[in-house]
Formats: sequence, structure tokens, C-alpha cells
Amino acid sequence: MSALWRSSESEAVRLRPMTVEHLDAVMAVELASHLRPWTRGNFADSLASGYCADALFDTRASLIGYCIAAPGADEMHLLNLSVAPAQRQRGHARYMLDALVERCRANRLTQLWLEVRVSNENARRLYRGYGMREVGLRPAYYPAAPNAGNRRGEDAVLMQLQIEGTA
Repeated sequence: MSALWRSSESEAVRLRPMTVEHLDAVMAVELASHLRPWTRGNFADSLASGYCADALFDTRASLIGYCIAAPGADEMHLLNLSVAPAQRQRGHARYMLDALVERCRANRLTQLWLEVRVSNENARRLYRGYGMREVGLRPAYYPAAPNAGNRRGEDAVLMQLQIEGTA
């Protein structure tokens, strides 16, 4: 799969399957995006497990973002959706969500699930705007930030999207 899209800045971008060769760039975005980033091994394991893993590139072949999701019996679980800090607020995350939902439809998966940090209001707003419902809370789901006074960890909001057009 390789899809071409024009961002809000009229720059063409391309979504491609993530490969091991992309992991250096993926790790740079991951480290810039998260308090407790995934390890290179987490990404390699996801690729080896056959998870849905896509990388979004600009016309200069620079990584903009990526999306990793695990399919289940009749659902998909979004594990990681990240956009490079300098590329945010341009529609890239929504574009990757669109591609993931289309993949769900093509595979007749009826639901999309994810967890998001309670404090990540930008992501929660994106997901709510996409039609996802906040359906639960996972206490202390995320490890505490390094050197944080809160040793308990951060709660995650569980969100769900019913995929239309999969019947």
C-alpha cells in the first residue's frame, strides 16, 4: 500500500508500509514525541508480528509520522500514532486514521480501540472529533514520567470507534 495525499500545506505526502529500514527515523520521532517512548525493540517486534504498521513521508522522503495497530478477531487496536512535532496540526494524524479505518473496513473489522493519556488533550480532541467515544478508564496504565513525583503512573482513557460499512 502506498497512498499519495496532499497535506493542508499542499505538499504531497505518501503513506507506506513501515519496514525495519525506517526505524532510525521512527525512533527520532518517537523520542521527540513521548515521555516514555517505545523502544526500537517494540517497533521491531510489532513488524515481526505482522501488525499494521505504516509510515508517512514527505516528498523529500523525510518521516512525518507513523501508525501501528494490531488486528484482532473483529477489531483493531491502535497501539501508536505519532507525528513529528514540527509536522503537527496539518491533518497528518487524521489522514493516518482514515487509512487505518479503511483497512478495518477492507478486513471487515467492526471496531477500533485505543488508549490515550488522560493529559493528552490534543489527541483526545482529535479522536473525539473523529467520532470515537471515551468508554472507560485504565488506572495507572502509563508508567510515571522519569523523575516524576507521581510514582503511580498516568491513567489512560479507553476510546472506541464503531466502524460503519463493515457489515
